[in-house]
Amino acid sequence: MTSTISINDSQRLQLSPLEVPNRLLLGPGPSNAHPAVLQAMNTTPLGHLDPSFLALMDEIQSLLRYVWQTENPHTIAVSGTGTAAMEATLANTVEPGDVVLIGVAGYFGNRLVDMAGRYGGDVRTITKPWGQVFSLDEIKTALETHKPAIFALVHAETSTGARQPLEGVGELCRKHGTLLLLDTVTSLGGVPIFLDEWGVDLAYSCSQKGLGCSPGASPFTMSPRAMEKVQKRETKVANWYLDMLLLGKYWGSDRTYHHTAPINLYYGLREALRLVAEEGLASCWQRHQKNVEYLWEQLESIGLKMHVAKEYRLPTLTTVCIPDGVDGKAVARQLLLEHNIEVGGGLGELAGKVWRVGLMGFNSRPESVDRLVEALKEVLSK
Repeated sequence: MTSTISINDSQRLQLSPLEVPNRLLLGPGPSNAHPAVLQAMNTTPLGHLDPSFLALMDEIQSLLRYVWQTENPHTIAVSGTGTAAMEATLANTVEPGDVVLIGVAGYFGNRLVDMAGRYGGDVRTITKPWGQVFSLDEIKTALETHKPAIFALVHAETSTGARQPLEGVGELCRKHGTLLLLDTVTSLGGVPIFLDEWGVDLAYSCSQKGLGCSPGASPFTMSPRAMEKVQKRETKVANWYLDMLLLGKYWGSDRTYHHTAPINLYYGLREALRLVAEEGLASCWQRHQKNVEYLWEQLESIGLKMHVAKEYRLPTLTTVCIPDGVDGKAVARQLLLEHNIEVGGGLGELAGKVWRVGLMGFNSRPESVDRLVEALKEVLSK
């Protein structure tokens, strides 16, 4: 006779409906979602092959092309977090023995190195101190030296708050027959991006930062040059779930079943993208820049310094130097528990040295800055 595990009466009484704290999420992500996005995600699901849902997928593709400023036909949302979209770029284009050159100036450059190696790439790196960026001359020398099949850069390094300039990089890559891969996880929706103008071949992002949606529906795009490399592979893509030749049949005209999409997350992504389009992309970028400059001014007014040089700072994420003698973790914990405000700590080389303050999507507003700075003043005074 088979027995079952039961819940006792005291446990049953503790199972109340879900309640979570109402936090202001000013860390490196997720950010708070716009009420319209939350409402969209609370809508009745459709089947993943329902004609109405397929039409919504088409809208997502069109809107993603807009926010990325690309005409790439293969522009989709990966059913997974931004890390899944990151892995998709490498899983599809890296074949064993391919030279993959990666610019490492923070935590997520290192993650690209790890992933590329797992797919058999001959991984080479160029490095900069965390918080600095690569010059065009440094990139030119590295491309001439290594002659890579793929060159990967992080546009917005989430661990440092630095923005990598891209002007001229794509042209150099094309001279060497190299595909340019770009991490836009912390830049999409809040930082000017021009994928086609810059000559970017592969890019990925996430849904929970500048777009202000829930994590789990992550933008991915691939140029015709990159798709040609995938189609000429001598081996199958090693990751079945992220194989873009298969996913393309679901997102494209074939509409072939591949997996059950996270329906309600796609509802939220579509609505978040609609809000960006409604505001206007240029206006959205300007709002993020204006509000982050206000943040920098207010933080400096209470004696705090930024880690990254001003010309390379992100409008979406700022690394704030923790003053000498201050317990950064204790401050972050007090902000969370006493003021319902989340900020992030440093990663890797910056652990214990900085707070990471995100001002992304719906949260990029002056009132977010005011609330944070007032809370910081109170906590630091103690």
